[in-house]
Amino acid sequence: MTAPIGEIIRDGVIFDMKNWGNSPPNADNLPEVIERLFTILSARNINYLLVGGVALLSYIEGRNTQDIDFIIAKSALNLIPEISVSEENQNFVRGNFENLQIDILLTQNSLFDWVSNNLAVERNFGGRMVRCVTVEGLVILKLYALPSLYRQGQFARVSIYENDILLLLLNYAVDLDKVFSTLSPHLLATDIQEIRQTIADIQARIARFSAQKRNLEENK
Repeated sequence: MTAPIGEIIRDGVIFDMKNWGNSPPNADNLPEVIERLFTILSARNINYLLVGGVALLSYIEGRNTQDIDFIIAKSALNLIPEISVSEENQNFVRGNFENLQIDILLTQNSLFDWVSNNLAVERNFGGRMVRCVTVEGLVILKLYALPSLYRQGQFARVSIYENDILLLLLNYAVDLDKVFSTLSPHLLATDIQEIRQTIADIQARIARFSAQKRNLEENK
């Protein structure tokens, strides 16, 4: 069972060194804020899918996050006026629910819609069952984001996303042929080629880790 989502995000705020020495955001009430958010989602029958850093932390350790990410239909988002929207485009909405930042991938994007409908599983966060993306879905979403991040020169985020993919592939069996067949209709051929090279680099690192592990076990 993964820790409650409120604790995950509160700890992400508290242990982020960028917040040290400044006026820190109010993190103490985040567990209650997130409980209210999920109560609203349930009461209003909102069809959501948890993605992003919190979803990732239900599969691997060592990643802090300070916001919560969902895939939600725009029509369903309209049923949650408590979320104040600060940024919006065709595929994405950023907003705030009280002092919690929420990033929303919209099902107007056909890939996001497909992931929400096909790559979902119930995960236990501190006793609350949450509709959460699968490992395969996380890999697909992170690979889909990479070409745009490359073009924008956001290499700090590129590094984080590539490391997330590395950890997922290191710990779980993922059918990469299926991943690329899912991504191909939604990306340029040059983008697919680029992320195939990224995956090849990641697989080479995994092979190196495996060889080092075998050497350690043989030398015990």
